[in-house]
Amino acid sequence: MTNNPAQTTRFIDNDNVRVTEWRFAPGTETGRHIHEMDYVVVPLITGTLVVVDDDGERDNDITQGVPYFRKAGVEHNVVNRGGEEVAFMEIELK
Repeated sequence: MTNNPAQTTRFIDNDNVRVTEWRFAPGTETGRHIHEMDYVVVPLITGTLVVVDDDGERDNDITQGVPYFRKAGVEHNVVNRGGEEVAFMEIELK
């Protein structure tokens, strides 16, 4: 996984959805992982996270309250290389 993981809090995990809060202090990351389900991300704090995948690295600017959707199968690591905390709620659709 990673030596400096982002903080996670699982709020719901039932037959329909899994809802997890991700909080990224500066320098923390998810570790490389594959999303096995479609999911929605709802940013709680505006900021920039770096997405690292097989295509390289790119900034992912997120805005508080503006959700986005991704299909299952995404494989990446998400890293906070900035100086401020960034956070989002991830809703996985089972």
